[in-house]
Amino acid sequence: MSRIQLALNVSNLDSAVDFYSKLFGTEPAKRHPGYANFAIAEPPLKLVLMENPGATEKLNHLGIEVESSEMVALASDRLQQNDLAIKPETQTTCCYALQDKIWTKDPDGADWEVYTVLADSNTFGEFPQTAEPVCCA
Repeated sequence: MSRIQLALNVSNLDSAVDFYSKLFGTEPAKRHPGYANFAIAEPPLKLVLMENPGATEKLNHLGIEVESSEMVALASDRLQQNDLAIKPETQTTCCYALQDKIWTKDPDGADWEVYTVLADSNTFGEFPQTAEPVCCA
């Protein structure tokens, strides 16, 4: 099953988790300090909350979660055939998961990812010198 992902910057994770748990009638599928995600069955949605009180934008990024690395490769081929630039990332740790993914940008600069989760991870991702995460940044 594929589903849309919506990743939001939130100022207070506990308040956001409380609100979205009530809104969608479910608890987070994954929760770590500063991070939570919901795997919502109806409507099919992966809602990701990232505690980021200084963010100037509510939207962090958008995505499409797919079932396999093969589906990521098919999406990559399709986007490139339609003249969209992509940035591939394989075997990358992001959002407490090992993933294969590609990134593209919409005409207004919004980041979209097509990804599959290969395994859970105990770490959020890589942090370079800037202290900003490599993934989902």
